[in-house]
Amino acid sequence: MAIGPVQLIVLGFERPDFHGQVIAELERLRETDTVRVIDSLAVYKDADGNVEVEHLSNLTQDEAIELGSKVGALVGLGIDGEEGAEALALAGAEAAADGIQAFSEEDAWDVIGEIPNDSAAALILLEHHWAVSLRDAVARAGGFRIADAFISPLDLVAIGLIEASEAKKLHVLETAPATTAS
Repeated sequence: MAIGPVQLIVLGFERPDFHGQVIAELERLRETDTVRVIDSLAVYKDADGNVEVEHLSNLTQDEAIELGSKVGALVGLGIDGEEGAEALALAGAEAAADGIQAFSEEDAWDVIGEIPNDSAAALILLEHHWAVSLRDAVARAGGFRIADAFISPLDLVAIGLIEASEAKKLHVLETAPATTAS
C-alpha cells in the first residue's frame, strides 16, 4: 500500500477541554479520504513540566495494530514507561544499523520541550491522502521537495490575500498564549 505524505502537527491548548471538536473534524476528513490519522497523542504538562501522555486514535483496531505508536517513536516519548522507551531504543538501534538516520542532533525537534508548562498539546501524525497523486506526478517528472511550511496569516496580509482582521483571528491559533509560555 502506498502511503501519502506524512506530517506531524503539534497543537497547543491552554485548557484541554476539547469537547470532541478536533476529533470529530479529523474523523470527517478521514471519511472524505482527505487525511488519515496514523497516530496521535495528548500530552499534558503540569506547572512543573511533568508530562502525562494519553494515546488517541481514530484508526480501526487492525490499523492501530499495524502502525503502533509512531508519534512516540518520532518524538522520543515512550508511552509504556520503561518498556516503551526500551522498545523505541531498540527500533532506533535497528534502523541505525541499517544506515537509516531520521534526524541529526542539530535537526532534532524537541516537541515536548516546546509545549508550555501548565498546558496540553495534541500531537497528530497525519497522512495526506489528497497529496498522493500530486506527489507521484512530481516524482514522475523528476521533481523533489526542497522545503515546505505553513504560511502565517500575517504574511498573507502582506501579500494582499486576506484582510488584517481575518489574519488577527487566525494568527491566535499559531502562537502559544503569552499567559502560559514559559
